[in-house]
Amino acid sequence: MNEQQPRRPAAPQPSAGVRDADLVAAADVLAGVDTRTVVLVEGVSDRVALQAMAARRGRDLTAEGVGVVPMGGARSIGRYLRLFGPGGLDLTLAGLCDAGEEGDVRRGLERAGLGSNLGRAEMASLGFYVCVVDLEDELIRRLGPAVVEQVVEAQGELGPFRTFQRQPAQRQRGLHQQLHRFMGTGSGRKTRYAQLLVDALDLADVPEPLDRLLAHV
Repeated sequence: MNEQQPRRPAAPQPSAGVRDADLVAAADVLAGVDTRTVVLVEGVSDRVALQAMAARRGRDLTAEGVGVVPMGGARSIGRYLRLFGPGGLDLTLAGLCDAGEEGDVRRGLERAGLGSNLGRAEMASLGFYVCVVDLEDELIRRLGPAVVEQVVEAQGELGPFRTFQRQPAQRQRGLHQQLHRFMGTGSGRKTRYAQLLVDALDLADVPEPLDRLLAHV
């Protein structure tokens, strides 16, 4: 006789007034898994980097009930907090943001009732960490521009990068800045290099925001 499989707990329903885009995000995160924690990140490349780093450490975030949601920019954080936070699905929250968007995330957390007068340390205690300047910049800094240039060469893109370096706007920038800018050009390049740079990291030298976020979840 076949044993009856345990039923997966039903996903909680979002509160009234949540926008359609939020419902799509919730469906993407919750479909087929028992999600207990949601990590809010700015873009798809951040999600790729986070999941790649977790995999390198032998972790499967989805299997652990951790959903990673790209917000399309930190200014959208308010509606995601309304959906996933205490007033909505009431899941455990964490996040990663760029230094330039720190204020948006701080205000969003405060408006969601998750604290007041939040500084960076208080945000970290809630599971929200700030990258300087952004995660790509953190990765380039940890690896060093010379190693990152080798990654670019291995992808057969050293020629396009040299052409990029000769552009008037790039000539006065250092190699670190040029690499950072280059990865933001071209369709899918930023996301592709997020995976490649994480793969090139020494596991003992992971950018602090990424390391602390994974430890938190």
